[in-house]
Amino acid sequence: MVLEAKHLRKVFQSGALLKKGQEKVAVDDVSFQLKTGESLAIVGESGSGKSTVARLVMRLIEASKGEIVWQGQDVTNMSARQLRQHRQHIQMVFQDPFASLNPRMRIWESVAEGLRVHAPELNQSQRQEKVADMLERCGLSASTMQRYPHQFSGGQRQRIGIARALIVKPKVLVLDEPVSALDVSVQAQILNLLADIQADMGVAYLFISHDLSVVRHIAHRVLVMFQGKVVEEGSVLDVFTKPQHEYTQNLLAARPITHPSERQDIT
Repeated sequence: MVLEAKHLRKVFQSGALLKKGQEKVAVDDVSFQLKTGESLAIVGESGSGKSTVARLVMRLIEASKGEIVWQGQDVTNMSARQLRQHRQHIQMVFQDPFASLNPRMRIWESVAEGLRVHAPELNQSQRQEKVADMLERCGLSASTMQRYPHQFSGGQRQRIGIARALIVKPKVLVLDEPVSALDVSVQAQILNLLADIQADMGVAYLFISHDLSVVRHIAHRVLVMFQGKVVEEGSVLDVFTKPQHEYTQNLLAARPITHPSERQDIT
């Protein structure tokens, strides 16, 4: 088991929509396990808590209760120094690739940031060589590495974000709605890229999405969340063909039908 969440709970006690003294339970008793080379999708509508789970796993925010266990080690109790080293093993790809890239940095500099921390022995020439190789692997020409983010399309910027996450050879990628801002044709290209990378590198994916059509093509297992809780869990086949919870059934019924064969999934 590469990653495990145990009874995660997150309560927000301040925010623009909360009055003084109010609390918002965003995640309530969420548990899951992720195996090496596996894709686990967490799905649900906006506000279901799925992106909060992603940030808890990355320790971008702190859990109110629960544990995050990485290969037997409790991540929730890691010091700042330990966490800095731990991030080599688990990286994140964000929904908005433009917002996640520094507009003042050339692409090779953004992609190489992880190498500065986790491979400090490399000189600039060696870092550039590794960046060029990773960009090529992600479907971008090495000749573009001197450009800036604004000179790329949305799909290209997401490839850059994926390359930046993969440059330190992580064992897990947390992907938070990585294709939701892209056109459908570009979505397919990015999903195919992720499938190829997983086959080549054996990296596991924690895939956050509201789009069940996307989940169907990328995930092995699915976790369905509603109002901060997990309401259903199972293989993609079981969840799509034999949904047990009413909320899951409603999600499936509401999704667009892109192929006639999918009509039999809706019960």
